[in-house]
Amino acid sequence: MGGDGKLMDMLAGYAASHQHPFNIFVHMIGIPSIMLGVLIPLTWVSTEIGDITVSLAHVVMIGFFFFYLTLERLFAIVFLVFALLLTQIAATISALPVETSGMIAAIAFFGGYAAQFVGHAVEKSMPVLVKHPLQANLAAPFFTIVEAFKILGLRDDLFNKVQAQIAQRRQQEP
Repeated sequence: MGGDGKLMDMLAGYAASHQHPFNIFVHMIGIPSIMLGVLIPLTWVSTEIGDITVSLAHVVMIGFFFFYLTLERLFAIVFLVFALLLTQIAATISALPVETSGMIAAIAFFGGYAAQFVGHAVEKSMPVLVKHPLQANLAAPFFTIVEAFKILGLRDDLFNKVQAQIAQRRQQEP
């Protein structure tokens, strides 16, 4: 693992507010929706490099990838594949008329956030976004990949450590 301490801190901090299965479910849909809502307008800014179109969406997703590499290589690589696929979907949508692609972007973005707030209401927890907006937006796409591993039953050792750290933090709270 890259930054094991940093990874554990990030995962435990994020996972502590995401324990209820319904909340996790809506995040697994809401976060990619929000990403799509952001990526669509970012694909409007692009340039040709040889035969390849590179958009601002590609640049941002590659930036996230490099940040996630500092946390954990496998999750970062899986994120990159997912992000490039989502960027391609965004590029396809952005080829529609601006009114249509802009409306799809807005619905995906705001709908994704609305779903997450509903999930947190069910869990009765404060969204990380409210407390730490930058951290939440950096962590959420990564957490989605990590959660997919958990759902598939992969890396149980990591998830057991995360749950143990959450329990330890809760015991230390006044």
